[in-house]
Amino acid sequence: MNTPSAPEPVVSAAAGARTASVTRNTAETKITVSVNLDGSGRSKLSTGIGFFDHMLDQIARHGLIDLEIDCQGDLHIDGHHTVEDVGITLGQAVSKAVGDKKGIRRYGHAYVPLDEALSRVVIDFSGRPGLVMHVPFTSGMIGGFDSQLTYEFFQGFANHAFVTLHIDNLKGVNAHHQCETVFKAFARALRAALELDPRSAGVIPSTKGSL
Repeated sequence: MNTPSAPEPVVSAAAGARTASVTRNTAETKITVSVNLDGSGRSKLSTGIGFFDHMLDQIARHGLIDLEIDCQGDLHIDGHHTVEDVGITLGQAVSKAVGDKKGIRRYGHAYVPLDEALSRVVIDFSGRPGLVMHVPFTSGMIGGFDSQLTYEFFQGFANHAFVTLHIDNLKGVNAHHQCETVFKAFARALRAALELDPRSAGVIPSTKGSL
């Protein structure tokens, strides 16, 4: 069935603050995402997929990003559109909030363990979207969450936050642990990359002078 193309998102941002709110409505999902990149890790999340909300909470808590996400999606079909479109909208909000990227560290990486699982995430606010992800999930479903949709979430985020993102699950037997270490490592890497560097205040971290 053909569906209409997604309309342009409605975006707002406060002058001088690293905050943004994006509303994206399509025939498949209706989403509003608000972020504060300099928050304390507070979150208010409602996607209709409990485990996905749990993973988004990891981004807020471990990334120290205040995050509000409300999504009404076509879950009667499956979770694909909801998870992918939340990734897209979150990416748009982060891109808007970070602005011209002056003063940020730009690069971030993190290793995070959880019992037998260990994951590594490396991120670059390069302006060149790209995702390389190697996560051999040991189960197709984690609660009501299809583990394949982890890739779709991060693909949507990378494409619309304009970041280069490398994600590797290095060890893991329990799929819940695998997925949680990925999201926690992503949060920590994101926090590091977005941190303001006092030694580079007002400077775009690129020899090209733009990102």
